Amino acid sequence: MIYSEGAKEYHIDVAKGEVGRYVILPGDPKRCAKIAKYFDNAELVADNREYVTYTGYLDGVKVSVTSTGIGGPSAAIALEELVNCGADTFIRVGTCGGMQMEVKGGDIVVATGSIRAEGTSREYAPIEYPAVANLQIVNALVKAAENLNENYHVGVAQSKDSFYGQHSPETKPVNYELENKWNAWIRCGCLASEMEGAALFIVGSYLRVRVGAAFLVVGNQERQKAGLENPIVHDTESAIKVVIEGIRNLIKEDKEKENKQK
Repeated sequence: MIYSEGAKEYHIDVAKGEVGRYVILPGDPKRCAKIAKYFDNAELVADNREYVTYTGYLDGVKVSVTSTGIGGPSAAIALEELVNCGADTFIRVGTCGGMQMEVKGGDIVVATGSIRAEGTSREYAPIEYPAVANLQIVNALVKAAENLNENYHVGVAQSKDSFYGQHSPETKPVNYELENKWNAWIRCGCLASEMEGAALFIVGSYLRVRVGAAFLVVGNQERQKAGLENPIVHDTESAIKVVIEGIRNLIKEDKEKENKQK
């Protein structure tokens, strides 16, 4: 079959050994160079479609960053192909919209799991199976956010397929469903909405790899509706720093665990 020909993965254009064990997953390809600046000796490995990959080192350990594009389908492809290349620990970094009143623009949301309001994960697991983040990664990200004095929240996020279904549901033919479910997610305590987490968590569970996520809150439409201050923040630097620190925490913990097993 066409996608199995050659040494490199069909979509990401990366071969086994060209990425590290630890991979950061932004959506936007333009964020890869920004993230790679935190690596030592970073090199561009591949640039194909929405998938840009850099590999370098953190604390002497090989790490990578690969963009996934927008949404679950392309994120799932990236994860599957990166696992084929030898990676086993992934942290998504991206943006989200706050849903609870206390979640403001500029805050960080560390996801413990995602509502599967998208389609990709349904082609991997029955809807009853939960999309849950790896606990080690959650703890590493929380520790990082605390060390960096970031205002952060920990809990469930919602993953959807339609950006404008969230932001202008009243214009859609199924507005009744979109609005009713949105209100239900809020009442259940959902912190924020984004587009890739559920697919990544489910694919990670199936492939037996570690997946986590930290999101920058861009703004909060519920605060705006309520007439509250609603700061809008687009700079993802704080979320990137949390994820870099989280990777460093994982590297240290993994080394300590390996030494104990020797």
